[in-house]
Amino acid sequence: MKLGIFAKTFDGSDPAAVLRSVADAGFASAQYNMACSGLAPMPDTIGTEQAAAVAAAAEVSKVEIVAVSGTYNMIHPNIAVREAGHRRLEELAKHCAAMSTGLITLCTGTRDPLDQWRAHSGNDLPDAWRDLLEAMEIAIEIAERYDVDLGIEPELANVINSAQKAHRLIAELKSQRLKVVIDPANLFEVAPLDEQRHIVSSAIDLMAEHIVMAHAKDRNPDGSFATAGKGVIDYPHYLGRLKQIGFSGNLVTHGLKADEAAGVAAFLRDLLATGGTR
Repeated sequence: MKLGIFAKTFDGSDPAAVLRSVADAGFASAQYNMACSGLAPMPDTIGTEQAAAVAAAAEVSKVEIVAVSGTYNMIHPNIAVREAGHRRLEELAKHCAAMSTGLITLCTGTRDPLDQWRAHSGNDLPDAWRDLLEAMEIAIEIAERYDVDLGIEPELANVINSAQKAHRLIAELKSQRLKVVIDPANLFEVAPLDEQRHIVSSAIDLMAEHIVMAHAKDRNPDGSFATAGKGVIDYPHYLGRLKQIGFSGNLVTHGLKADEAAGVAAFLRDLLATGGTR
């Protein structure tokens, strides 16, 4: 596996400086965010020179742009907000090739009108699923047009809040453009070790053929998020299960401070070198 990090971990609005920080911390790849180019995370407009600057910075720093973040609330209760998200997704997809990437990560959304990462009781209702299908069909059409893939990630606060729902969505949409990003910290909040391992193993087995990228963050005992290696997640187990299904893609950490990045890179590198267990 290749070690990566969210580029947004590092401050800055110059892709050359940000990706240099990524490389200096010991990472070979990055999940890019347009904020690292001084733009909104989902810009209305991306200039051709701005896109080219990302690719140029990646080449100089030797950091692969494994994906670009394209998160917006795909089931926002206001349809105008969803439509604006679709337009911005197309703008992002239009420039992916110029930025040397072919994967956009998505947020499957929530009925919460203010925070796309906050749970809502309406997420589990049939109309939320219907709206997600409609939004994903639009996203897939965009992906086909610009030859990019779309990465969805099970998130407890979103409509796709389990591996089972991610698998169902892929089965219903039947698109080769739809891929999975897996993060063990997003599969449970608080769970005993044996239950945690079962949840993670089951998710990896169920989604194995669709996993295109793995994330690496952690959970504290109280359920809050933590830096990878600083919480309760059994990382040897997680990485070992990824190896068992033959995953050799990018392992991308996030949810950490810039001054923690080198330590997390060393932690993950050592685990990958020694191999996972269980």
